[in-house]
Amino acid sequence: MNETAMTGEDEVRADDDALLRALVEEVPFDGWTRTALRRALARLGRDPDEAELLFEGGAPAMIEAWTALVDRDMEDAAGTIAETRLATRVRALILLRLDRVAPHREAIRRALAILALPRNAALAARITGRTVDAIWHAAGDRSADFSWYTKRAILAAVYSTTLLYWLRDASENGEDTRAFLDRRLAGVALITRTRKRIESRLAGLRRGPMRAGPSPSA
Repeated sequence: MNETAMTGEDEVRADDDALLRALVEEVPFDGWTRTALRRALARLGRDPDEAELLFEGGAPAMIEAWTALVDRDMEDAAGTIAETRLATRVRALILLRLDRVAPHREAIRRALAILALPRNAALAARITGRTVDAIWHAAGDRSADFSWYTKRAILAAVYSTTLLYWLRDASENGEDTRAFLDRRLAGVALITRTRKRIESRLAGLRRGPMRAGPSPSA
């Protein structure tokens, strides 16, 4: 019985995913609108009138659902990445994600324009947070301490700026984007190393007065 229920859920998920994949193909022509949704439904042989019953939140809800699908696709493809170091896997996952969505640049531009509206600020933050968490999880990070927050905050900045750069990148095979991402990651690594050295020195200074030793007059 449970197995049948799971099969039904899988079928619903597959239908939803197929609709989102069809929808993003229509967005460059009609935007993140019900018109695009109706066209996507028709493309799949479904009743276009279903559009009125789906995505009550309108364009923001469509964007959030599609971004979540891209997150899942990225995690599913993580097994194809040969790198084992966490930092190199994060880099590879960001590039893999960008390569996968390359055919949908215009849809992403339109999505970012909608998410940039003040009323969608919380949604934009939630979408970015979920994507960054998916990247770290797919990379193999399982930290649960305070570094969980700092890692995700740093990667959110790196990913967001790289995405914006990528949208304007006209270089062959996205070489400029790769170079930009490498510079950002190198900067993060340098800051992290510097912070650790400073923290280590501060810890040493704090321990200093507690050490036993001869007095200056001895």
